[in-house]
Amino acid sequence: MCSVSIAIDGASQVFRSINEGYSHAEKLAVFVDEAIKESGIQLNQLDAIAISKGPGSYTGLRIGVSSAKGLAYSLGKPLIAVQTLQIMCLHPEVKRQINLYKDLVLCPMLDARRMEVYTAVYDIGLKEMIEVQPMILDELSFHDLLSQEGVLFFGSGSSKFKDILKNDSAYFVEGVWPQASEMAMLSQMKYDQNEFEDLAYFEPFYLKEFQGTTPKKLL
Repeated sequence: MCSVSIAIDGASQVFRSINEGYSHAEKLAVFVDEAIKESGIQLNQLDAIAISKGPGSYTGLRIGVSSAKGLAYSLGKPLIAVQTLQIMCLHPEVKRQINLYKDLVLCPMLDARRMEVYTAVYDIGLKEMIEVQPMILDELSFHDLLSQEGVLFFGSGSSKFKDILKNDSAYFVEGVWPQASEMAMLSQMKYDQNEFEDLAYFEPFYLKEFQGTTPKKLL
């Protein structure tokens, strides 16, 4: 997911997104330009630049953070970094499920290939219950948590967990991705508390080291 949003007072006003593989290099700068023009403001009128810091795609994070740091530095604006999995908990479909079932805890999952995911667990107030971590899923994953309360699983890694988990306390919702439009409230909270990143030293939260692959030889 590559997305850009202009937010005012913790609410997204203009939004651009595309979910077609690795599109950040081609679309990110275009979306920034389109969003600024639609908003009717100038770049130098922004108060801060916010970025989804990870975990996630190595390439997407690298391009996104580089672009955000470049904007913040050139405009003399502070940089705000927001946890990607936490952003997913504010997706409209997740909020709808919370309203339906009330007493749920939230478990976003990002696919990390095979049976591995990047995941964490939050309560509905977005307080972290289980820290962000890579996890290899099996039928016993989250067994202790599911024995105590209902858990809502969502995100690109949740579908493969649904295939192996049989538990009446587990709920699943599809179509949830981290989007810039859901960053607005969290970014505003950090702005109000002056929680800014050091432009010189800030790096994406990759969670795992990048693993390159050797291209196959052409026949």
